[in-house]
Amino acid sequence: MANGSVDTLAQALAQFETIGMPARNLAVRTRREYSRDLRDMLSYLEQVGITQLDAVRPRVLEGYLAELDRRGLQGSTRNRKVHTIKTFFKWLVGQEFLVTNPAALLVAPRAIKKEPRYLSEDEYRRLLRACSHHARDAAVIEVFLQTGMRLSELANLTLTDVELPKRITRDIESMGSVRVHRKGGKVERIPLNYKACQALAAYLKVRPKVEHDGLFVTKFKSRMSARSIEYMVSKYLSETGILHASVHTLRHTMATHHVARGTDLKTVQVTLGHASLATTSIYVSLSKRAQKKALQEHAL
Repeated sequence: MANGSVDTLAQALAQFETIGMPARNLAVRTRREYSRDLRDMLSYLEQVGITQLDAVRPRVLEGYLAELDRRGLQGSTRNRKVHTIKTFFKWLVGQEFLVTNPAALLVAPRAIKKEPRYLSEDEYRRLLRACSHHARDAAVIEVFLQTGMRLSELANLTLTDVELPKRITRDIESMGSVRVHRKGGKVERIPLNYKACQALAAYLKVRPKVEHDGLFVTKFKSRMSARSIEYMVSKYLSETGILHASVHTLRHTMATHHVARGTDLKTVQVTLGHASLATTSIYVSLSKRAQKKALQEHAL
């Protein structure tokens, strides 16, 4: 039952997009996913004749989940959609647009977890060789590999976020650092090792003079967007014949190889920006697999 100010599902979604999501301080990408998922649900409900908010019943939402299964969507995708739906209707109840929550008892499908894809040493060395002729691209990929940064975090970097030592060496006292804007508005400064510093220093020497302070610049002198960075990395992955990999694979690569080489989990956790050490612990099993693979491939 609506409180009078919101009667239709379309009105409810508009309220959630303009008030609910901003109040939760959700990332831009998360907001887009929420809106896309909810618009898909509203489209289904409209097809079965439901447009009024107080007409939504649990069995109708279960019918939508069955429709997602018929479409052949993966369990992880359907799981995400269930989370979005439950968040949406819980917010509507909290705002007193609804008295009861029709999504309260929805059960998310079991998602089959896939092990994260990471690059082998041979693969990431091939990737670095492929982009070595281009200072900007080399710097982007090196920063990804040396810090495990998220795509959105790297895309948001500015010139003032980066601090490079006057003299770049392997000495621990001459490390650089970068200020990273994490999820939820959290800001952290993480170290930059000598390889990342060298790549950034080489790029900054040739970086075009532009009016904005975005760190990475396109050939049109605009700031590189997350999409353009993703496209660039994908291009090099394709050129080097590295299959089933993406920008996020570089994050997994950094973590897996650091754990395999003895970097403690806490350091990896802080560098990646994981809220829980349990999230980082997945790289323990991955690192063991990486070690076995290396021993097989590099047999003396």
